[in-house]
Amino acid sequence: MFFRRYILSFIIWIIYKSLYLTWRVHCHEPEALKRSLAQKNESILFAHYHGDEISLLQLIGPYRIATMSSKSKDGELMNGLIRLMGGTTSRGSSSKGAIEALKGLVKIIKTQGYNACLAVDGPRGPIYKVKPGIFEISRLVKCPIYFGGVYCDRAWHFPKAWNKTFLPKPFATIDIVWIGPFGPYGKDDDPRDPKLLETAEVQLQLARSKAKELFDQAL
Repeated sequence: MFFRRYILSFIIWIIYKSLYLTWRVHCHEPEALKRSLAQKNESILFAHYHGDEISLLQLIGPYRIATMSSKSKDGELMNGLIRLMGGTTSRGSSSKGAIEALKGLVKIIKTQGYNACLAVDGPRGPIYKVKPGIFEISRLVKCPIYFGGVYCDRAWHFPKAWNKTFLPKPFATIDIVWIGPFGPYGKDDDPRDPKLLETAEVQLQLARSKAKELFDQAL
């Protein structure tokens, strides 16, 4: 069963790689982010909404990303794909195992020097409502957060999916915008503070709007 899922992950990786090699990707990074990525002197948290994750998978290797994945069959496939892309994962269920996965992710960041990337309105929504996990990780690891947004000019959309995910078509143009840094947050910051969560939602929407604006300017 494990071998079968690994083969399926490998096939998905081949298809994805064949697609993203055709994409025209413009990644807009603040100077502070560029310095941190180049110097590798601090861990970084990347936050995005569900739906953008397929476009962002291509950054796993260059950004040295760790993330969380579930113990479900779909999670097993995603785990295999992320590892083939050059990243790593902390596993946990979407309910009882969520804390376990978060603790595992914190350990990976601290001991292996990975950065982390999370869909912050997960694991099951509601979509565009930020959960406190990203701020909890920032407190525990003492690292800054960058909020991201994606605009893609042509894609296959899956409207029945709760996360409104999309798969960029061959030769799509993709603009990715990161805004930050925010934090690091400390012990005096409450990860569940509604104002903190609202600020994150504003920044995520701003990043998406900025990605669309930059695409329009390049036309």
